[in-house]
Amino acid sequence: MHDDRRLVEDRLDRVLRERIRPAVHPLSVPLAVEVWHAPGEPVPVAEGLAAAYEPARVGDVWGRPWGTSWFRLTGAVPGEWSGRQVEAVVDLGSGAGNAFDSVNPGFSAEGLVYRPDGTAVKGLHPRSTSVPVAAPAAGGEPVLLHVEAAANPLIAGPVTWFGDTGTAPPEPLYRLRRADLAVFDPVVWELVQDLEVLGQLMHQLPVDAERRWGVLRAVEHALDALVLDDINGSAAAAREWLAPALAAPATPSAHRVSAVGHAHIDSAWLWPLRETVRKVARTCSNVAALMDGHPEFVFAMSQAQQLAWIKEHRPEVFARVREKVAAGQFVPVGGMWVESDTNMPGGEALARQFTHGKRFFLEEFGIETEEVWLPDSFGYSAALPQLVKLSGSKWFLTQKISWSQINPFPHHTFWWEGLDGSRVFTHFPPVDTYNAEFSGQEMAHLVRNFRDKGVANRSLVPFGYGDGGGGPTREMLARAHRLRDLEGSPRVEIEPPARFFAKARAEYPNAPVWVGELYLELHRGTYTSQAKTKQGNRRSEALLREAELWAATAAVRTGFAYPYETLDRIWKTVLLHQFHDILPGSSIAWVHREAARTYARVAEELEAVIEAAQRALAGDAGAGTRVVFNAAPHERGGVPALGAAPTAGHGGPAVSATEGRDGGFVLDNGLLRVAVDRRGLVTSVYDIAAGREAIAPGGAANLLQLHPDLPNHWDAWDVDAFYRNTVTDLTDADEVRLTRTDEPAAAVRVIRTFGSSRVEQSLVLRPGARRLDIGTEVDWHEREKLLKAAFPVDVHADRSAAETQFGHVFRATHTNTSWDAAKFEICAHRFLHVGEPDWGVALVNDSTYGHDVTRAVREDGGTTTTVRLSLLRAPRFPDPDTDQGTHRFGYALVPGAGIAEAVCEGYRINLPERSVPGDAVVAPLVAVDGDPVVVESVKLADDRSGAVVVRLYEALGRRARSRVTSGFPVASAVAVDLLERPLPDGDAAFEVSDDGSVALSLRPFQIITLRMIPTID
Repeated sequence: MHDDRRLVEDRLDRVLRERIRPAVHPLSVPLAVEVWHAPGEPVPVAEGLAAAYEPARVGDVWGRPWGTSWFRLTGAVPGEWSGRQVEAVVDLGSGAGNAFDSVNPGFSAEGLVYRPDGTAVKGLHPRSTSVPVAAPAAGGEPVLLHVEAAANPLIAGPVTWFGDTGTAPPEPLYRLRRADLAVFDPVVWELVQDLEVLGQLMHQLPVDAERRWGVLRAVEHALDALVLDDINGSAAAAREWLAPALAAPATPSAHRVSAVGHAHIDSAWLWPLRETVRKVARTCSNVAALMDGHPEFVFAMSQAQQLAWIKEHRPEVFARVREKVAAGQFVPVGGMWVESDTNMPGGEALARQFTHGKRFFLEEFGIETEEVWLPDSFGYSAALPQLVKLSGSKWFLTQKISWSQINPFPHHTFWWEGLDGSRVFTHFPPVDTYNAEFSGQEMAHLVRNFRDKGVANRSLVPFGYGDGGGGPTREMLARAHRLRDLEGSPRVEIEPPARFFAKARAEYPNAPVWVGELYLELHRGTYTSQAKTKQGNRRSEALLREAELWAATAAVRTGFAYPYETLDRIWKTVLLHQFHDILPGSSIAWVHREAARTYARVAEELEAVIEAAQRALAGDAGAGTRVVFNAAPHERGGVPALGAAPTAGHGGPAVSATEGRDGGFVLDNGLLRVAVDRRGLVTSVYDIAAGREAIAPGGAANLLQLHPDLPNHWDAWDVDAFYRNTVTDLTDADEVRLTRTDEPAAAVRVIRTFGSSRVEQSLVLRPGARRLDIGTEVDWHEREKLLKAAFPVDVHADRSAAETQFGHVFRATHTNTSWDAAKFEICAHRFLHVGEPDWGVALVNDSTYGHDVTRAVREDGGTTTTVRLSLLRAPRFPDPDTDQGTHRFGYALVPGAGIAEAVCEGYRINLPERSVPGDAVVAPLVAVDGDPVVVESVKLADDRSGAVVVRLYEALGRRARSRVTSGFPVASAVAVDLLERPLPDGDAAFEVSDDGSVALSLRPFQIITLRMIPTID
């Protein structure tokens, strides 16, 4: 037989495109169109329905960027359509002379259809334009629909000004393409689904497979049976030819797919937060409408914040969600407030993601979520497995690691072991997308790609339009139905995620173990982009710690009114801004401009809480003395950790400052001797007690380095390794001079200019300090550049220790393997440490996350280990003005530091002491003995019982015994989970000693949360 595959395949494509799909709606009449263009931001639904509409027509342009237009569509069902299934077909249109002709749902024009009473019907996007009207219809039946249409621009690179209302052009973006009443022919529609499934399957089968040729002949016979000028009359006959091919069962060994409806909705990205509220309403309306006609359909939704939004702003949509949750079709998952970044949030913040997310699902739906659902975050912290377990969850799902540039991940189903040894059963869907459509290509890819063949045979597929929302469609459900048991394809069953995980674990209980972080070999620039957003997050986390600590202390000691509602609201705001496109700096300008204002409001509110609580604690404000409050978990300057005391001294004699031989300066406080040369570079930091030089021979620390930064693909997201091939050392100084010589501390001021930018630094050595503090202010006006601060130290280290949540992770400083080499940019929180067994150096910071560590062997045989901070980037997409303006950074070099000193100094730089008028000594609510155990938070219990909740962890990576002593009478102490519920393992209760202390034994990096119940007088 001749090979006629291409002939039949091309015939199928054309007939589907030009004849069959258009015949799905064989009859149509236009609807009358009226429009009202909302003058500013989106309005409440009632206002949009009652607005003064004006006549319009199909073909009219509408929608300035980010604007909203309300369309009113009216008509009547023609009499001859009685008994037929009738739909409205509304196509909001493509570009009106602009580059906005996008068919990707969620990235262009979108709409939500309402009935006259304000009830939401369903969402509209380029791939879902139909709206149910009547089935069966009655002739003459009136039709009245309203559409809230959003003119969201397509944000496309390399540079766009559409990401902010202040820079977007004013011209309308879209043209209304269609607004009709139409008859829906279900037989033709089913034929479309038959042919698409078989046609796509056919393309994926081997050319020499009998099944491929059998499908080809079935398709050919079906096309022969079609009468091209009477598609509607001949569709049933065509389907009969396809039925045997669709009825052929899958092989017994066929891969099994658990399919879960899904719509990954970015809480902000290429659209602002306020638009996400509407995206969620559209998607949930779509999903609820689809569930009405498909009881087998199951949809999973994460991000409690998004459901909280529709509860507040679209209660009628939330009511539909609640109805479908009760029916078991709408399944809350994730257990987090948002799908957050997990690299940069602090430990307490990451814990609160689970606290607030899981509590919302429990309170609103009575559901204990068990799956942690993070398909799109940019790498996964080694702290997560322990937090997952402490939240009461037991499964973890992501897909993003499939994006890694260099090393394919070796497993799709495995146990993930975290810092402390906790393990969580984990799955990466081999379909390699969280927006699956059940295409033949997707199904074939997941089978080929699945890396656990021979020992497991099951995977999960999240299906539905996502990122910008939309969710599953009726076409996707039809494909899933046909793929339930189809020869040549994996078997597909729609079911909840928990059912998949239970089956997968039963099938593969001894799955392999991956230990440590899940590092994404991509998007490394997100540790640095949008510095002000990252600083706002770090500062907010520190202020929340202080606000809870001092408010709880004041409540226990003075009866101060603990601000439960305020703290709850602010926590949720901060958690929202840790979403994986906000905190990483990969959103449009609007999002980051708005975030800066939000962080300023958060700081103002929290400062007020802290001030009020400290006033309540400080005693007599008129005593003429001051009280120093220390929120850090370590004593400093005579002030106890988590307590306050009258002002202490400055910690030692004044620092000497002399001129160096090369025209620079030498600072000496008896512990460190620091040499700054005439270029303003640090050429020596000598640890006097250890007799050890920190700076490598011939090296210069605090060296600012400028690199070109134009990654191959994702501007705000990526730094590519080749950036290191070109570097400019910023060694020219406009000014280097000694300052503050009349104070105990000594400082050198350095000013540099380069390109269009200016840097002013203050290098400060304080009495009694074993660190060199560096304050850096950058007026940054570069484009596509990366600014780093380098510290070459004389340390032989084959690994670095970078702080992460509740501990630290070790990473190689060499490039022995491709896995090591891929980590050329890494994330660290408050410290990064390199060291030899008896001596090391830490670099601590107040707001920086991106770092890199390299090593080189010198001619003298010694090793130079260079630690660099990534200070600023300047990508042009999606925000063309990323990081332009003034920035302030604080960091410090700590010679002679071990991990314990690095932990201590990291907290110090992020939690400066506060001085308040008063005369009181404020004993800590809790005190912990020993360096290894660190108190992360002190607060009152969320249930408002008055119990004190203390979260602490082992910070040094070793076993520790510690005693927690309360500063108030304690009746009992219980270990609780992240929702402050007693742990279920039977070891929750602790014996409280007569002195109010509790003895603890912690494994390395273990987190313990204690609920301490005060004795009632």
